[in-house]
Amino acid sequence: MSLHLELGQSVELAFQDALDELEHRQDILIIRLRNGVTLEVRYAAADAYSLRWSYGDAESGIDTAPLHRDLATFPNHLHDAAGRIVADPVTHPGASPEDNLHRLIRALLDEPMLGLKDPG
Repeated sequence: MSLHLELGQSVELAFQDALDELEHRQDILIIRLRNGVTLEVRYAAADAYSLRWSYGDAESGIDTAPLHRDLATFPNHLHDAAGRIVADPVTHPGASPEDNLHRLIRALLDEPMLGLKDPG
């Protein structure tokens, strides 16, 4: 079974009351939450992922592209809605895909933009 299918089943079980829709595509899992967040989940491997979400007009994402060595959470990093690249406050490199995805969904249900505000 593909990782995206397994993650989708896990999300359906764990978040059924908060889930509006779950859609599987070839290489992506799209999760729509009842609070208005749309989350796009792409896993190439357990430690190689891109988790992007939108809430209204704001977009953010966490990924593991090994580009920002100066961040404490390298290779994980967050692209916030203001366009900044900061340390990832949610996912952990050694955690399972299911744990990281569940952790992110719980955080997005509490605060869709993870409490990060545009300074402008």
